[in-house]
Amino acid sequence: MVAAAMLTVSCEGYLDIIPDGQVKREEMLKAPEGIEDALFGVYSQMRQQPLYGMALSIYGIEVLAQNMDSQWSDFSNNLGTYNWEYSDVRDWSEGLWTEMYHNISNVNSVLDAELVRDAKEFPYTIYKGEALALRAFMHFDLIRLFAPQYTLDKTVGGIPYQSEFSLNTPDFESLEANYSHILADLTEAEELLLDEDLHAGETQFMIDRQTHLNLHAVRAELARVYLTMGNREKAAEYAGKVIESSPYTLKEKTEVINDVAGVLSRKECLFGVYYADFYSNVSTLLQQQQSFYSLDPRDDFLELYNTDADGLDYRQTAYFTAVETGGELHYRLSKFTDIYELNNMAANRPAELIPGINLIRMPEMYYIMAECLMDSDNPRALEYYNAVRGHRGLEPIGPERALTMELLNQERLKEYFGEGLTFFNSKRLNLTITSADGTKVYQPSNDIYVVPIPDAEYANRY
Repeated sequence: MVAAAMLTVSCEGYLDIIPDGQVKREEMLKAPEGIEDALFGVYSQMRQQPLYGMALSIYGIEVLAQNMDSQWSDFSNNLGTYNWEYSDVRDWSEGLWTEMYHNISNVNSVLDAELVRDAKEFPYTIYKGEALALRAFMHFDLIRLFAPQYTLDKTVGGIPYQSEFSLNTPDFESLEANYSHILADLTEAEELLLDEDLHAGETQFMIDRQTHLNLHAVRAELARVYLTMGNREKAAEYAGKVIESSPYTLKEKTEVINDVAGVLSRKECLFGVYYADFYSNVSTLLQQQQSFYSLDPRDDFLELYNTDADGLDYRQTAYFTAVETGGELHYRLSKFTDIYELNNMAANRPAELIPGINLIRMPEMYYIMAECLMDSDNPRALEYYNAVRGHRGLEPIGPERALTMELLNQERLKEYFGEGLTFFNSKRLNLTITSADGTKVYQPSNDIYVVPIPDAEYANRY
């Protein structure tokens, strides 16, 4: 599928990655405006349903994590039982694989442009930094889905790392080699983006940097990658940089409601994709209760939010809505319900609110710091853990109680319910997974944690 992806036409006409379009591509990328359009096209493609618009946000990956299910949907039932051979599940994984590599090809086209390839000054250093970060970001999520966990065996086979704009199909390589490429791309991106703030607002491209893989988001992604590799020292180094030097912070408890309701969090979003239609994309799935496709939260979610809940957890009422049907209460995940769209008042949305999908938020950096310090400095780890709790309305865990991974993962799940991070966290830690209805416990293994690489990928190589 990597080879096939190279032959498709990109979304919304931003960039034609086809042999007949070579001249058009080269002409387009000879000017800053063309390069910017190409990068905007990459971000635009990320919001499509096979990628972060659904598969890697509220639906596919949240079903794998058992946070959401749809009892009337054969697709959801088979995905939720890790039946990789079911036709619709195979289509889901193949679509994700193909579209991600297609978009990586678009990024490589930008990196292949002469103005970007040898970038030495603004704005070309910014273009190159973002493109390298995008390439690493997308490969990393492919690896987190389609390859085994690094800390269990880094010598096993990984995925192809597409680092060139070419019709030549890249070889599969080891997981260790995959991570080496990711770190190289992100580290170079960080260096290229160091003077980003000096140019804030100078051009349209330098506005709303939350919608770009900016310097702080790159450092956050490095923290994610190092944590997944088991390198706590480096993970803490980068998470600490984000907390200390980024303009983003933890929101107050009274700001929790509607903060991610179809918009990028004003205070906490380090990186998200602009998507004006996100609400309409997910509203049917999340708001309708008894349709064939409606998604329901896992059965024990209320128990989760009431565990160690000394205080009032503002997330519970902000993220979930009770609906009475037939004399019974049923709950919907309303975390992403855009109140302006819901009330047909989109034109009244404050200008500073950016419609879209949050992909990296600040609490994750606090959780990384807490995990990395847990064994070496538990009191300090507890401070990072309690910082998020306090900003969500909960009382701190006292110093007489040691922070544990169970407590930390419980808090992670509360915070990121529906946002696509739970499955990756469970896989990284090799945890058991309890089914959404509570009737089954899945033991950690590659059978549930590694999505099979589509057969078409191998077929296209011969």
